[in-house]
Amino acid sequence: MGIRYIKIFVLLLVAVAATACNHHNDKEGREVVYKGLYSAGPEIKSFKDCDSGQEFWAVDSSAKLELQYSQLNFEKPYEPVYVEVEGIKSKSGKIGMGAEYDSTIVVKKVIKITKEIPQDVCN
Repeated sequence: MGIRYIKIFVLLLVAVAATACNHHNDKEGREVVYKGLYSAGPEIKSFKDCDSGQEFWAVDSSAKLELQYSQLNFEKPYEPVYVEVEGIKSKSGKIGMGAEYDSTIVVKKVIKITKEIPQDVCN
């Protein structure tokens, strides 16, 4: 009984500590409106924040972003589009898809998506 419960307790403690450490940025962990450039293809789905210039791995939990992007009918993948989305920023995992990015944006809602990139907002 003892060893198993200690292992579970330690794992929970590590998870809580990691979550607490990940909230160093005031936007991290809460839903925020992000404005930036989204591009997608077979292997990469990325978002570049217009405010900070930082690039993120993009995860579409809205089930709308990837669909609307594909409906724009690009001839080739990875064409950037301007988007405004509600999402949550979190630390990226160490392995798997998106591991090469420091942070991940989990898109909860698509507000706007357009091929026209506004130069005054995002260049």
